[in-house]
Amino acid sequence: MFELEVKCTFDAAHRVEGYPGKCDRLHGHTWTIAAKVQGKELDELGMLVDFKLLNQTLKDVAATLDHRCLNELPMFEDVNPTAENIARYVYRAMRESEIFRGASNRSVRLAEVLVWESAHSAVRYFEEA
Repeated sequence: MFELEVKCTFDAAHRVEGYPGKCDRLHGHTWTIAAKVQGKELDELGMLVDFKLLNQTLKDVAATLDHRCLNELPMFEDVNPTAENIARYVYRAMRESEIFRGASNRSVRLAEVLVWESAHSAVRYFEEA
Protein backbone atom coordinates (compact mmCIF):
# COMPACT_ATOMS: atom_id res chain seq x y z
CA MET A 1 0.00 0.00 0.00
CA PHE A 2 1.26 3.47 -0.87
CA GLU A 3 0.27 6.66 0.92
CA LEU A 4 0.91 10.19 -0.36
CA GLU A 5 0.30 13.46 1.44
CA VAL A 6 0.27 17.05 0.22
CA LYS A 7 -0.20 20.26 2.19
CA CYS A 8 -1.07 23.87 1.54
CA THR A 9 -2.22 26.92 3.47
CA PHE A 10 -4.91 29.53 3.10
CA ASP A 11 -5.91 32.58 5.09
CA ALA A 12 -9.50 33.11 6.13
CA ALA A 13 -11.65 34.66 8.82
CA HIS A 14 -14.51 33.01 10.65
CA ARG A 15 -16.53 33.13 13.80
CA VAL A 16 -18.00 30.24 15.70
CA GLU A 17 -21.50 31.52 16.29
CA GLY A 18 -22.79 30.68 19.75
CA TYR A 19 -19.37 29.80 21.16
CA PRO A 20 -19.15 30.88 24.83
CA GLY A 21 -15.93 32.86 24.45
CA LYS A 22 -13.87 35.00 22.15
CA CYS A 23 -14.12 32.59 19.20
CA ASP A 24 -17.66 33.94 18.76
CA ARG A 25 -16.01 37.15 17.51
CA LEU A 26 -14.73 37.45 13.96
CA HIS A 27 -11.07 36.41 13.81
CA GLY A 28 -8.69 34.88 11.31
CA HIS A 29 -6.25 32.04 10.90
CA THR A 30 -3.64 30.86 8.51
CA TRP A 31 -5.12 27.42 8.03
CA THR A 32 -3.00 24.46 6.95
CA ILE A 33 -4.71 21.64 5.13
CA ALA A 34 -3.31 18.27 4.14
CA ALA A 35 -4.78 15.54 2.00
CA LYS A 36 -3.64 11.95 2.23
CA VAL A 37 -4.33 9.42 -0.54
CA GLN A 38 -3.81 5.66 -0.57
CA GLY A 39 -3.59 2.98 -3.20
CA LYS A 40 -1.84 -0.20 -4.25
CA GLU A 41 -1.38 0.15 -8.00
CA LEU A 42 1.27 2.38 -9.53
CA ASP A 43 1.02 3.75 -13.04
CA GLU A 44 3.47 3.01 -15.86
CA LEU A 45 5.84 5.67 -14.47
CA GLY A 46 5.82 4.10 -11.02
CA MET A 47 3.54 6.74 -9.44
CA LEU A 48 0.40 6.35 -7.40
CA VAL A 49 -0.70 9.89 -8.23
CA ASP A 50 1.34 12.69 -9.74
CA PHE A 51 2.20 15.05 -6.85
CA LYS A 52 1.67 17.96 -9.24
CA LEU A 53 -1.94 16.91 -9.88
CA LEU A 54 -2.64 16.17 -6.22
CA ASN A 55 -1.16 19.50 -5.10
CA GLN A 56 -3.19 21.39 -7.69
CA THR A 57 -6.39 19.67 -6.62
CA LEU A 58 -5.82 20.63 -2.99
CA LYS A 59 -4.89 24.20 -3.96
CA ASP A 60 -8.04 24.51 -6.07
CA VAL A 61 -10.18 23.55 -3.09
CA ALA A 62 -8.22 25.89 -0.79
CA ALA A 63 -8.77 28.72 -3.28
CA THR A 64 -12.53 28.51 -2.62
CA LEU A 65 -11.80 29.44 1.02
CA ASP A 66 -8.77 31.72 0.74
CA HIS A 67 -9.08 35.33 1.94
CA ARG A 68 -12.77 34.93 2.66
CA CYS A 69 -15.04 35.22 5.64
CA LEU A 70 -16.02 31.56 5.86
CA ASN A 71 -19.35 32.28 7.53
CA GLU A 72 -20.46 34.03 4.33
CA LEU A 73 -19.80 31.07 2.02
CA PRO A 74 -22.65 28.83 0.84
CA MET A 75 -21.01 25.64 2.12
CA PHE A 76 -21.17 27.03 5.67
CA GLU A 77 -24.63 28.54 5.41
CA ASP A 78 -26.16 25.99 7.79
CA VAL A 79 -23.07 24.99 9.84
CA ASN A 80 -20.41 26.87 11.75
CA PRO A 81 -17.11 26.99 9.86
CA THR A 82 -15.24 25.10 12.56
CA ALA A 83 -12.07 23.18 11.77
CA GLU A 84 -14.20 20.02 11.77
CA ASN A 85 -16.65 21.35 9.20
CA ILE A 86 -13.84 22.78 7.07
CA ALA A 87 -12.13 19.38 7.05
CA ARG A 88 -15.34 17.68 5.93
CA TYR A 89 -15.87 20.27 3.19
CA VAL A 90 -12.29 19.91 1.89
CA TYR A 91 -12.54 16.11 1.94
CA ARG A 92 -15.81 16.01 0.04
CA ALA A 93 -14.71 18.66 -2.47
CA MET A 94 -11.46 16.79 -3.16
CA ARG A 95 -13.26 13.46 -3.45
CA GLU A 96 -15.10 14.87 -6.48
CA SER A 97 -11.79 15.33 -8.31
CA GLU A 98 -11.02 13.25 -11.39
CA ILE A 99 -8.17 11.68 -9.37
CA PHE A 100 -10.71 9.64 -7.43
CA ARG A 101 -13.32 9.03 -10.14
CA GLY A 102 -13.39 6.98 -13.29
CA ALA A 103 -11.51 3.99 -14.59
CA SER A 104 -8.17 5.80 -14.62
CA ASN A 105 -7.97 6.09 -10.83
CA ARG A 106 -6.47 2.58 -10.30
CA SER A 107 -8.30 2.37 -6.98
CA VAL A 108 -6.65 5.48 -5.54
CA ARG A 109 -8.70 6.70 -2.62
CA LEU A 110 -8.75 9.83 -0.54
CA ALA A 111 -7.84 8.51 2.90
CA GLU A 112 -8.18 11.65 5.00
CA VAL A 113 -7.96 15.40 5.25
CA LEU A 114 -6.27 17.21 8.12
CA VAL A 115 -6.96 20.83 8.99
CA TRP A 116 -4.85 22.87 11.41
CA GLU A 117 -6.23 26.17 12.67
CA SER A 118 -3.01 26.67 14.63
CA ALA A 119 0.33 24.94 14.99
CA HIS A 120 -1.07 22.98 17.95
CA SER A 121 -4.71 22.28 17.00
CA ALA A 122 -5.77 20.02 14.16
CA VAL A 123 -8.69 17.86 13.10
CA ARG A 124 -8.63 14.76 10.93
CA TYR A 125 -11.63 13.86 8.74
CA PHE A 126 -12.15 10.63 6.84
CA GLU A 127 -15.00 8.50 5.67
CA GLU A 128 -15.10 4.74 5.88
CA ALA A 129 -14.31 2.96 2.65
